Amino acid sequence: MNESMLSDINGEKLKPNAWLNQYARTVTSQGGEDGIIGKILEVIEDNDKWCVEFGSWDGKKLSNTYNLIINKGYSAVLIEGNPKRFKGLLKTFGGNQKVTPVNAFVGFNKEDNLDAILKKTDIPKTFDVLSIDVDGNDYHIWEAVREYKPKVVVIEFNATIPPEVEFVQPRDMSVTQGSSILAITELAKSKGYELVASTSNAIYVDAKYFDLFEIEDNSVSEIWTDRSALTYIFCGYDGAVFLRGLCKLPWQGILLKESRVQQLPKWALKRAGDRNILRRKMRKIYLRFRKRMQ
Repeated sequence: MNESMLSDINGEKLKPNAWLNQYARTVTSQGGEDGIIGKILEVIEDNDKWCVEFGSWDGKKLSNTYNLIINKGYSAVLIEGNPKRFKGLLKTFGGNQKVTPVNAFVGFNKEDNLDAILKKTDIPKTFDVLSIDVDGNDYHIWEAVREYKPKVVVIEFNATIPPEVEFVQPRDMSVTQGSSILAITELAKSKGYELVASTSNAIYVDAKYFDLFEIEDNSVSEIWTDRSALTYIFCGYDGAVFLRGLCKLPWQGILLKESRVQQLPKWALKRAGDRNILRRKMRKIYLRFRKRMQ
């Protein structure tokens, strides 16, 4: 791979292992997935020209499959649970015989998982692209898929969770927290997939195609290059707590303030070896009190 060509959609230099991100291009996708998916399918070559996406909104808004359907002649199963958005989906693809619209919420139980929904369609078991973006239970929904093995899986992860953290939200449709890219990557490996690219979604390919991409190291730290949504928390030797990075709840727009996460009063912010005997005694008493309250 020519390293001099490695730059992402913003012109920033990429790690060689993240070379697919240089193909990021948006038609309707949120973070350049259209271009990356196109390149992946070009590398795989073994295309049957079928794709699946949920929740699909109106079939176009932030869609990872609209470009495939409109510009690449793909057949698709598009699933949207919200009745109002589903009407928009019907309007977008009205008359398109290659699109199977489904008004349903995809879950992780036997009666509502993706297997159960796709069984009612003509889609092949190893279709090309599956796009999962439900703002929460993405991990559990993919985990529940057993009978279908798409070649490419595009799945949303919570980009505020550091790459070293394995976090899976509760298996509960009422919870909308999201899971970490590390946890989803571990799930992917257990299902026979390998990580090849990352935007605000993680993108995986069936492991049998992985060698075609000539990626030497596809660890999360190598492939996930955009850490702009991370907030870092650390502490000083004296017990002061610091925040760096985004320092904001990105979806709510609320700033995180250091003053609200401090665990010690100012008078107790001293190293353990502080020579002031009175302050040391007061600090020990205060820390004992805090531990009992935990």
